Amino acid sequence: MTGGDDRPVGDDRAVGGPPGPGILDGVTVEVRRALEAILMVAEQPVEPALLGQLLEVAPTRVETLCAELAEEYAAEQRGFTIARVAGGYRFQSHPDQAPYVERFVLEGQHARLSGAALETLAIVAYKQPISRAQVAAIRGVSVDGVVRTLHQRGYIAEVARDSGPGQAVLFGTTSAFLERLGLDTLDDLPSIVQFVPGAEVVEALERGLRVDAAEESGEDGAGGGATGQP
Repeated sequence: MTGGDDRPVGDDRAVGGPPGPGILDGVTVEVRRALEAILMVAEQPVEPALLGQLLEVAPTRVETLCAELAEEYAAEQRGFTIARVAGGYRFQSHPDQAPYVERFVLEGQHARLSGAALETLAIVAYKQPISRAQVAAIRGVSVDGVVRTLHQRGYIAEVARDSGPGQAVLFGTTSAFLERLGLDTLDDLPSIVQFVPGAEVVEALERGLRVDAAEESGEDGAGGGATGQP
């Protein structure tokens, strides 16, 4: 792909004078438009290296350009933005438009994940690689059905085999999982610490359990004494 002077569209060198009106911060308008067009039709996030190859610019230039475009969309209060997700870039709706998008997506939607599936998916995300038996031990119930569902939907995949007896299959999340959550990498997952109750909460729960146990013991003792009366 070349410009009007037979240079690649990504070649920013001026010829015979200062940059013309088609140059914005060292990147031609054509490159910006081509980038937007590619991301508009892409079904999955596109990596900077591939975008750079297609546009004939450096991957770092692609990253800079995507950031500039995202800033422009924000300044113009657009309902969409360019976001880095699963190692690549894609167009996606602006976070503050989530209620409207959710209303549209869920209208007539009957295939949402169950609470059990979401709980299982969270365990895999934070503990991967993890076996089916380990997930079941954490949840305290059989997870065969939900693991099968998550695997069929492409949110988890077999990533390794356990080195122990039986060589159990170990599961991990996929790029589809990152895309659905709008994350670039697993490092972007919220810290699990914020979901764990503090020491004072745990202590209060333990006190409550001890009181309940003592009351039940007292009731059992009182009942036993009554039956012993003539």
